[in-house]
Amino acid sequence: MAGAAALAMAASGAVLWARQDIGRWRDAADAIRQPLNPELAGRVAIAELVRCATLAANSHNTQPWRFVARDADITIAPDFSRRCPVVDPDDHHLFASLGAAAENIVQAAPVFGLSATVRAVGEDGRVRIDLAPGAAETSELAAAIVKRQCCRGLYDSRPVPADDLQRLASAGRSDGVDILLLTEPAAVDAVASLVIAGNTAQFADPSFLAELKHWLRFGYADAVATGDGLFAGVSGNPALPAPVGRLLFEHVVSAHSENAKCRAQIASSAGLAVFVSDHDDRGHWLAAGRAYQRFALRATALGIKHAFLNQAVEVPQQRHRLAEVLGLGARRPDLIVRFGYGADMPRSLRRPIADVLV
Repeated sequence: MAGAAALAMAASGAVLWARQDIGRWRDAADAIRQPLNPELAGRVAIAELVRCATLAANSHNTQPWRFVARDADITIAPDFSRRCPVVDPDDHHLFASLGAAAENIVQAAPVFGLSATVRAVGEDGRVRIDLAPGAAETSELAAAIVKRQCCRGLYDSRPVPADDLQRLASAGRSDGVDILLLTEPAAVDAVASLVIAGNTAQFADPSFLAELKHWLRFGYADAVATGDGLFAGVSGNPALPAPVGRLLFEHVVSAHSENAKCRAQIASSAGLAVFVSDHDDRGHWLAAGRAYQRFALRATALGIKHAFLNQAVEVPQQRHRLAEVLGLGARRPDLIVRFGYGADMPRSLRRPIADVLV
């Protein structure tokens, strides 16, 4: 009891201390999410496309990419130094992240009078996006790039209208990738049980916990200093100085507490989206990331929140069970996303463009 009280007092004091850095964090979050300016042209416009790419979803917010930009193309190179070998041993999420970044370029290019064509993944893992003159036009998906976020809080349980579900499904499908929208309680519960099983297995693995803690950013100052990682505020947790945050993580976060959070999050959602690839290779992982990003942008344009719940695809045993439950045969379930209506959450940061653009 005394230890818990001491931790609570430390957390309370740390919250007041952390407020000193909130202004810098807010300025950084606002700076990287300025609306697209269609008046930009030439190399400045291409740099804007790279900014859009960096705003894509990516696992643990590791931002595992580097960009080479020229007048007629942009190459996205995987940055394997920022991979997560425990949670993502085959680099599936890494290449899905590259796909999400590529899709943002595709959606943003017409704003600057360009068209963008994504080429296949090379043997070295690089993805080239060819740029050519095109019709200048804006779209709801392009406008949503700077607004999209994974909202990890609770939603309000309202169902999504059938027409909007159809729009989400259309956005999330492509050649080689399908999307399953689950809204019936029995189907949602079946997937939820596998998410909980995956989460339990991950929290029993010390190497998973060590990797997770490596990418956690407990306070505003830490988030601003690195520009990456999982900022505590994004998940609805209080921002704390790093030493206090690590101490609380050790004493408070557990499989039990995270399972309870997952159950509440799923119960508050309108449904789950499961992205499924026809084949288990880098090209299809890239395509799954592109499909997810279109889904996420369409959801944002419709005022629908979303967040990943990938535990059941990250643990191989649960991924195989998920494929069986959904009748997927040899196809791979790539990503699991919950969706629904809820409030905005604090936004994650990104590293400066100069750090990722060659």
